[in-house]
Amino acid sequence: MSKKSEERLIDAGGVELNVQEFGDASQPALLLIMGLGMQMISWPEIFCKRLAAEGYRVIRFDNRDAGLSQKFDGKRAPGPIKLLAASKLRLPVKVPYRLHDMAADVVNLLEALDIDAAHIVGASMGGMIAQLVAALYPERVSSLTSIMSSSGNPKLPQPRPVILATLMTPAADNEESYLKNAIKTWALIGSPAYPPEDNELRERLRFAYRRSYCPGGTARQLAAIADCGSRARELQTIIAPTLVIHGKDDPLVPVEAGIDTAELIPGARLELIEGMGHDLPQPLWSRFVELISDHARSAIAN
Repeated sequence: MSKKSEERLIDAGGVELNVQEFGDASQPALLLIMGLGMQMISWPEIFCKRLAAEGYRVIRFDNRDAGLSQKFDGKRAPGPIKLLAASKLRLPVKVPYRLHDMAADVVNLLEALDIDAAHIVGASMGGMIAQLVAALYPERVSSLTSIMSSSGNPKLPQPRPVILATLMTPAADNEESYLKNAIKTWALIGSPAYPPEDNELRERLRFAYRRSYCPGGTARQLAAIADCGSRARELQTIIAPTLVIHGKDDPLVPVEAGIDTAELIPGARLELIEGMGHDLPQPLWSRFVELISDHARSAIAN
């Protein structure tokens, strides 16, 4: 049975990050990075324990401005419409922090945990952060797994207007409004072949809301993504063994983004999954665990 640590705040280069570990600390480290506005609990405990049982020191954490990690409430982010206009017109926009800063958080966290290098796994925005860590800090990355993410190439297919409109819905001011909006969003972007049971999804979202609801933090993270633009050049420099996992039916980050990511990273392996949307559905956990752990093992062997 893999060990589970208590959650704790760690000073990662001046940013306090909420962290939890699973498994034996003497085993190779495997760090999980979650996506936009999501908390570390979106890497479910059972999922983390299964990875740890494969022989890894599994670490999940709340990104800055999410969960129980440090918030940057004193800094305002441009609204989504302004960000979209600036992106299309290629105009500079002032943002509270950059995606590069979030990548530095990861490296500073490894430093604080006395980890020289780790297998880095990122989902969605977490994949973008993981890509930057692998490109800018190659000595800290034993392997890279980028899940349902993108290179940021503006020429790639974009989400349908109805999805963009839903994502731009004003922040909820109470729990029931949040649940209504969140359930609508997940119905649009989730895996069509693996829909969650209604009550399970509602309770999962309710728990996340009560643990930490920070729409301002999500807006600041979104600004960091918009500011980053294309990472094509960085991806072409990655030397870590790389696995790209993407759903064939992802409506938020279309499958072309996963294909593009794999084509840009030298030697990357691409795994496309039928029926998978923009989430990590429970029926696919075993497959994800097998893919991630086998990839990390292969990287160690080589």
